[in-house]
Amino acid sequence: MSQCKRIAVLGSTGSIGVQTLDVARQHASELRVVALACGRRVDTMIEQARACGATYVACGLEEAPEVSADLTGLDYAVGMDAVVSLVRLPEVDIVVNALVGAAGLRASYETLRAGKVLALANKESLVVGGDLIMPLAAQVDAQRRASGVAPAVGPAGALMPIDSEHGAIYQCLLGEEHKEVSCLWVTASGGPFRGRTRNELADITPAQALAHPTWNMGPKITIDSSTLMNKGLEVIEAHHLFNMPYDRIKVVVQPQSAIHSMVEFTDGSVKAHLGTTDMRIPIQFALSYPKRWEAPVEPLDFTKLGSLEFYPADTKTFRCLELARMAGTAGGTLPCAMNAANEVAVASFLAGECSYLGIAETVERVMDAHANAAVESLEQLAAVDAASREAARGFIAAQ
Repeated sequence: MSQCKRIAVLGSTGSIGVQTLDVARQHASELRVVALACGRRVDTMIEQARACGATYVACGLEEAPEVSADLTGLDYAVGMDAVVSLVRLPEVDIVVNALVGAAGLRASYETLRAGKVLALANKESLVVGGDLIMPLAAQVDAQRRASGVAPAVGPAGALMPIDSEHGAIYQCLLGEEHKEVSCLWVTASGGPFRGRTRNELADITPAQALAHPTWNMGPKITIDSSTLMNKGLEVIEAHHLFNMPYDRIKVVVQPQSAIHSMVEFTDGSVKAHLGTTDMRIPIQFALSYPKRWEAPVEPLDFTKLGSLEFYPADTKTFRCLELARMAGTAGGTLPCAMNAANEVAVASFLAGECSYLGIAETVERVMDAHANAAVESLEQLAAVDAASREAARGFIAAQ
C-alpha cells in the first residue's frame, strides 16, 4: 500500500459520503480520493469528483438520471456492475461503503474478494451477509499480516466499521483479550419518540419521525433510529464483527449520545468511548487506523456535557429491536428476510402507504412466513431478499 491511502467512496452524495470527503480534504497528505459512486444525484457526484480529484465515477442505477454536468476527463459508467468495478481498481486501497440498503452487500463482498480494506458504513452487509463477509475479512486479515502491511499489534484492519457504536467498541477492545470480555453495551439515543406509548405512536407522520434529536442522517436510517430497528441491526452487526453471542450484547438508551458504546469485562471493569456526536470521528478512525490523526471536529467539552442518563430500551413499544434480535439469534436467511421487509415498510411509510406501527407489523409477518435456511451464496440471499420484499408489499397492500 502506498503511503497516501487511496480511497473509493461508494454513496458519496449521502451523509456518510459527504463527511468522508470532508475528512479526506482535511487530511489530503494522507488520503487521496480516486473513485466515487452514487445513486440519483449524479451531478452532485460530478461536482465532488472535480473538487477532490477523483477520476472514476459511477451511478448505481441501471437507468441513470440525465447528466448535465461536464464529464470531460472522467471515467463515468452506469449500473451496479459499474459500482462494483470501482472496488477492483488497482488504484484503490480502501473502499468506503456508504451505500444504503441491501444493495451494498455485493460491493462489500467484492471489496474483500479483491483483497482491499473495507471501511463499512453499510449495515446490511453484515446483517444480511455476515456469514459470507466475515470469513472473507479473516482471509484478507491473514493476507495483510503475511505481507507485512498489518499493524504490529492489534487487529489487521481488513474490515473497519464506520459507525459510532461499532467504532467505539472496536477502540475499547484494542489491547484486550476476547475471552475477558463479559458483554458489549450498544448505546442508543432513544430517537425522537423515547417515552411514548404504542397508542401515542399510532398517528406518527414521516416528518415527525425524521426529526432525530442528535444525529443528522439519511431518511431511511433516521426512520430506523426512531423505531429502534437501527439498534437491532447494530446488535446483529456487533455479533458478527466481534464474534460475540447475542446474550452478551446489550442495548442501553443514552439520550445525550455522548457515550457511543461500552465494553464490560469479566472483572467488572467497563470501558466507555465518549466523543462529540459527529460521524467524522469514526469515519476518520476507520481510515487512519492504526494511527490517530488530528481531530476533524471540535473535541467534546466535558464542562458543558452536564449529566449522563441511562434507560432500558422499551422493546414492547419499539418492537423492531426485539424482532431484529430474534432474527439474528435464529441466524441463517432470516435476517435477510427481516431486513428486506423493513426496507419496504420504511419506504412505504415515507410514501404515506404504511402506518408507523405498520413497519414492525410488516417485518413480523414476513419473518413468520419465512422458511429459514443456512446462508450459502449471494445469489441465494438475493432471492430471499426479492421474495421477502414481495411478501412485505403484499402485506402492506392488504392493510
